[in-house]
Amino acid sequence: MNVQTKFSEAASSLLSSASSLFIDNDFRAPKTGEGNPIKVENPATLEALLTLAPLTTADVDDAVAAARNAFDNGPWPGLPATERARLMFKLADLMERDAALLAELETLDNGMPTVLSNHMALPLSIEIMRYYAGWPTKLDGRTIPATPGAANGAPTLTYTRREAVGVVAAITPWNFPLGMAILKLGPALAAGCTVVFKPSELTPLTAMHLARLIAEAGFPEGVVNVVIGEGSIVGAHLANHPHVDKISFTGSTEVGKSILGAARGNLKRVSLELGGKSPVVVFADADLEQAIPGAAMATFLLQGQNCMAGTRLFIEKPIYETMMAGIEQVAKGLKLGDPFAMDTMVGPLISKAQQDRVASYVVSGVEQGAELVTGGNRQGPGHFFEPTLFSNTSADMRIVQEEIFGPVISAQVFDDASDLKALARRVNDTQYGLSGSVWTKDLSKAHGMAHLIRSGQVAINCHGAVDINVPFGGMKQSGWGREYGEAALDGYLETKAITAVF
Repeated sequence: MNVQTKFSEAASSLLSSASSLFIDNDFRAPKTGEGNPIKVENPATLEALLTLAPLTTADVDDAVAAARNAFDNGPWPGLPATERARLMFKLADLMERDAALLAELETLDNGMPTVLSNHMALPLSIEIMRYYAGWPTKLDGRTIPATPGAANGAPTLTYTRREAVGVVAAITPWNFPLGMAILKLGPALAAGCTVVFKPSELTPLTAMHLARLIAEAGFPEGVVNVVIGEGSIVGAHLANHPHVDKISFTGSTEVGKSILGAARGNLKRVSLELGGKSPVVVFADADLEQAIPGAAMATFLLQGQNCMAGTRLFIEKPIYETMMAGIEQVAKGLKLGDPFAMDTMVGPLISKAQQDRVASYVVSGVEQGAELVTGGNRQGPGHFFEPTLFSNTSADMRIVQEEIFGPVISAQVFDDASDLKALARRVNDTQYGLSGSVWTKDLSKAHGMAHLIRSGQVAINCHGAVDINVPFGGMKQSGWGREYGEAALDGYLETKAITAVF
């Protein structure tokens, strides 16, 4: 496989001057440098991109102290809403100015195909920041016609205020680095919070340039601080930190549970967007010209490293063979390779560990009796893995129950489309509840099935219908709280009631 390494002059400059610590609008060296260096590689070529000095808990303490000071003593929480909005709009403008560089960095350390980084990741990230930049002036309270007993019948005025939670620790994964960062920063900044942002140590490049843009935009010192380090050290210390008021985390369900345990020390507010094993339900009357590529890309997009990936495919029996043949054809037709090539649709997985994980699930599927229709193989020299389709799977198989986070679809057949409740019991037989989709021309069946699926988001005749105005989040063990839209702001605000007696 021929994979080219491409560096612009701007990207080379960032790589040569990188640091793992950004505090008070300035990159600085860690205090001790003890521990394992953070090695960032290009997952398409295995080339080393840079090595960062490791952080210690003392470095994290400095970042939290800066955010705490900016919130308690700095201008940020009391800044006029119009000024907060102006700075956020300025940041969005700078992101748009540097969109080509940010897209390049996203592809370099994540392996995201450039067609997606340029035409999906960057426009969406800029749109999210601009959306939340419009909110600071709209976070108003209410007046309430209350007569509290303490007033003893005297005239009163009762009203509510929406106030910032405080210092937020934002912890994001490696699968969609820039977009995940903006999904945390946007509502946190709009609410008036200060932030300690920890991106994945596997994909820190866009976070480092974003830090530069935050300083250039003119945000006050300490409002946004960036710490790049191992989750077991940096992330764990943030989750336990007594001066952090809220954790906003996107990642695995296992880590989410550990964050909940750590947060109880000072009863931090917690929002969690966790794992998924999303169903795709295709009825016999579906438009197969839409359903076949839709079901395929519901999993294969971003190499399956996508929390809402539709990895459990349920197909009504009359169209099962046609649907499977169509998805097999799509899988074989997707170009796997150089993420900087404009016709590449499937890039590398993030790491050797992730490649090994996906390969082990393929072995497990075969051992448990599933039929491997296509794919299932590694490709090199990077961490590539072929789009993979299994047939004849069942609910007791690991490939059906566990989140693989790779390009693997597990298909099952169903016979009776008239008993939606029975079908829903099969569809809901999972610990997760993040996303899902239903494909049919029958509106009654479509909405009936969508209502029965236990997921925070369900789409009809499409999959992963994400829009900045639409709340997104999970049920069951897929998380707490919502991102996107107005609903995301609730996690960063407290409601205070005030009563005055005249």
